Amino acid sequence: MRHFTWRWGRVGASIWISFLILLAPTATIAQTPAGDVIQTIIVEGVQRIEPATVRSYLTIRAGDPFDQEEIDDSLKSLFATGLFADVVLRRQGSALVISVVENPIINRIAFEGNRRIDDEVLQAEVQLRPRVVYTRTRVQNDVARILEVYRRSGRFAATVEPKVIQLEQNRVDLIFEVDEGPSTGIQRISFIGNRAFSDSSLRGEIQTEETRFYDFLSANDTYDPDRLAFDRELLRRFYLKEGYADFRVVSAVAELTPDREKFFITFTIEEGERYRFGTIDITSRLPELDVGTLFAEVTSEEGDWYSSEVVEETIANLTNAVADRQYAFVDVRPAVTRSREERLINLTYEINEGPRVFVERIDVTGNVRTVDRVIRREMQLVEGDPFNASNLRRSEARINNLGFFERVEVSQQLGSTPDQTVIVVDVDERSTGELSLGAGFSTTEGALANISLRERNLLGRGQDLRISATVSGTTTQFDLSFTEPYFLEKDLSAGVDLFAITTDNQDESSFDESSIGFGFRVGYPLTDRLRQTLRYQLENREIENVGSDASRFIREQEGETLTSLVGQRLVYDRLDSRINPSEGFLLELSNDLAGLGGDAQYLQTTAGGSIFFPLFGETVLTVSTEGGYIFGFDEDVRINDRFFIGGNRMRGFERSGIGPRDADTDDALGGNVFALGTIELAFPLGLPEEFGIRGRAFTDVGTLFDVDADGPEVLDEASPRVSVGVGLSWTSPLGPIRIDLGFPVVSEDFDKEEVFRFSFGTSF
Repeated sequence: MRHFTWRWGRVGASIWISFLILLAPTATIAQTPAGDVIQTIIVEGVQRIEPATVRSYLTIRAGDPFDQEEIDDSLKSLFATGLFADVVLRRQGSALVISVVENPIINRIAFEGNRRIDDEVLQAEVQLRPRVVYTRTRVQNDVARILEVYRRSGRFAATVEPKVIQLEQNRVDLIFEVDEGPSTGIQRISFIGNRAFSDSSLRGEIQTEETRFYDFLSANDTYDPDRLAFDRELLRRFYLKEGYADFRVVSAVAELTPDREKFFITFTIEEGERYRFGTIDITSRLPELDVGTLFAEVTSEEGDWYSSEVVEETIANLTNAVADRQYAFVDVRPAVTRSREERLINLTYEINEGPRVFVERIDVTGNVRTVDRVIRREMQLVEGDPFNASNLRRSEARINNLGFFERVEVSQQLGSTPDQTVIVVDVDERSTGELSLGAGFSTTEGALANISLRERNLLGRGQDLRISATVSGTTTQFDLSFTEPYFLEKDLSAGVDLFAITTDNQDESSFDESSIGFGFRVGYPLTDRLRQTLRYQLENREIENVGSDASRFIREQEGETLTSLVGQRLVYDRLDSRINPSEGFLLELSNDLAGLGGDAQYLQTTAGGSIFFPLFGETVLTVSTEGGYIFGFDEDVRINDRFFIGGNRMRGFERSGIGPRDADTDDALGGNVFALGTIELAFPLGLPEEFGIRGRAFTDVGTLFDVDADGPEVLDEASPRVSVGVGLSWTSPLGPIRIDLGFPVVSEDFDKEEVFRFSFGTSF
């Protein structure tokens, strides 16, 4: 039996050898006698490619012997170019004949069936392009890339089938037919091993979300391996922030349901023990640096629960404090000593030595339209200055506040010597021209329409030009303004304003007001945070359409007046952002003096301030106050120069709803003195961030009194009014929507109350 098997093994081997010989590449050429050489190389089948190009890829040349190994290498070399679908090498007498079939050239690439992902996104992902050689390998690679794009968007059931349409001249159209399939959502997210925090708490810390019917605006409820990897890091950061220094994620597993429509995601974690801060110390290798002055920058105390977030905040504080002493590239590292028995983490912040650094050069990149000087003039550092981290951060904030750029990144690079640094300002420009058509409605103004044309970076020079027209139920306004932010190439803003305004006050005070005028203004910094603006304004104002049943105090003032005034405004700004502040404060003081010509003579002063406190998460507490006083010189203050309070400035009351009033006609008369205060808490509602819905709880306190009118019919009380309420703000796809419910809790009998306020606006 053993002998039989051996014989058949030899027979089988012989058969396989014979079969392989039959299948050997057509480049195989019989052994040639010694000295038999290739006289010529003939190329057949080429259409676009020159024969000389084909010969250049060969490892064998005319005059070489017919060597089988060299011919095999030439065959491999031709296939490796990707230019040919087939290659045959054969001997014909003393000639070596190369027959090729060229791969076609791609004429056009198209995508069909893709509704969720745009052609541009898929085109950027594939490697093939028109006028590139078509190969099956490249097509299959591009199919895999398209499928990966769909998997990243949560569509694991997507399929892609490439179709080829043959054209003349060996060209093809390549069509990727896509079947996107259903979105593969997340049915459940589970955690194993968590004791200190519930599943719902941990789900709130990661990006991936369970699929919910109301989550149609969210893209985080689909499975994405990259997002899942990031979720592991988010969990680690969360536990380290809460003091669990030994925490680790054992595994994060995504299991596809049998119907391939949902995923089950399971995180297996080990929390470990919770630690407290032990001893905290600071050491330094920097010469002449007194570390005793730096302990105020440490944001933790011995015995506090350990938090990596607090450690990072302290490192940032120490880095900035040391950098302010002209030490750049300083390296602050926490040396950790962990006591598992006592569950303590002892920290020593080590400040490593670095040279005093000066600014060698400032490079500006990424600005195509905006001229360099518009960016450079916002820098608080210039070439040759000692490096200062606070000024660098302030420079970045100032450039951001211009509003000209999508992204501003200010970084440092090593200079030509160790004590030199190069500051690089990299920006991405955004469109600064705006044509907006607006529509809206509010309970105060009624229906509203607006058209505005504005260029905030005129000719790339940072100049601001605006033309606008607004028509609402109570106001018609036309404006033209121009601002040069750096007049005479100095930090001196100069501007001119032209305006025409008509206001309907019939519901509140039984008169209409129209005004037309112009003004000049100049602004300049007194310090880095304090800025003053001076202005002059000439305005013709008219009180008109006064009803016969209006208050006698209003009828007496019907007619035109010319107001010529000069004014100033001081602003001290310590906000972290002008657009959406969450921390810091803002103080303002303004004065207007009328009487340099014209008919009106008065002095008006207003002052106010706001402070923002970030509490936790996205919750922000705002406290603001404002007050004002106006008095005339040897004459009464006219009604159109007085203060009116209510509406958005005092929720719970109508527009002009508080303050002096004529008891006989119920007309609001305005007041010469006012004071307002607001405490407001803005907070998220736990809905997906994409909804853009935030809640508010507020308390408004205000008063308005002192009117230049005497008579028994005048109701004038200086008592404070108080309202409390709640509200919602929704940045909807159709525009911002704001709803307020204000409830007066302290008021006078003659005040006009209003519980519900609604406003909606959109721009196109």
